Amino acid sequence: MSTESLPSIAFIGECMVELRSDVKANICQSFAGDSLNTAVYLARLLPPNQHQIHFVTALGVDNFSNAMIDYFQSEGIRCDKIRRLSGRQPGLYYINIDSAGERSFQYWRDQSAARYLFSGHEYNHELHSLVNMGYLYCSGISLAILSDPDRQKLIDLLAHAKTQGTKICFDSNYRPVLWDNVDQAHYWYQKILAMTDIAFLTYDDECELWGDNSPEHVFSRCKVFDIAEIILKRGAQPCLIKTATTTYTVDTVTIPADQIVDTTAAGDSFSAGYLARRLQGENCPKACAAIGHQLASIVVQHQGAIVPQNIVSQNF
Repeated sequence: MSTESLPSIAFIGECMVELRSDVKANICQSFAGDSLNTAVYLARLLPPNQHQIHFVTALGVDNFSNAMIDYFQSEGIRCDKIRRLSGRQPGLYYINIDSAGERSFQYWRDQSAARYLFSGHEYNHELHSLVNMGYLYCSGISLAILSDPDRQKLIDLLAHAKTQGTKICFDSNYRPVLWDNVDQAHYWYQKILAMTDIAFLTYDDECELWGDNSPEHVFSRCKVFDIAEIILKRGAQPCLIKTATTTYTVDTVTIPADQIVDTTAAGDSFSAGYLARRLQGENCPKACAAIGHQLASIVVQHQGAIVPQNIVSQNF
């Protein structure tokens, strides 16, 4: 099978410079971003050279951007859809972690290159090539960082791809600080949910964004969108999966509280595990979610969004 005919998935989003403190208060630097985290973990779980995994973003031509490209390629991620913008640079964030492993963030991203992925017309040809992907994946953050005209470009791209048979995956990842107001977020989320095939929703985010007060309320509200598969992530509680005919409950992996170090990318890694099984031909949502929980349970026991590669390979 030629490279171009391999099953393909493209992740649309932002990679940022990640800073965090280690146990000795030293500052550690790495790269991360919700869609990228999922792409990296997916690449690690899938057998090499059997799938095309693309990351679609905009970067600058600075040293951080060049190092990001090198990193993506080292993880087996294709970079031929990445836009390079002179005069722009990646965003940066710092992770604050409390005693329970819960995290908060400080961001410096207002002028990051990724915000301009869809700007102008120079990149239209590369973007239109995405309609040939088997899967397209983006998140609420992918949508939030764009201007309104560029959000519509993303929506139009997804709609066109869907008519060509592409499966659309959406992770809600609602971040209020990235939106002008909740009504603006409602408007754009409704647009993207209307074309989503696999929705990864986080229960706490749904409650904050929509005012939902139960999982049943989430599923009822989403019924109008006719989403084939809704995965409701609930932290340490079992996830719930709603299809047209069945609701599944899938237990998480139990971890002692004192072993939870950092919950950054728990949801991103879960989505990667879920999609890994799906791309390998598994059609049972429950089996897909079990791998997602297994990977997330490993990730939360280590610092940073993306744990060392050997830690994942030792467990899968």
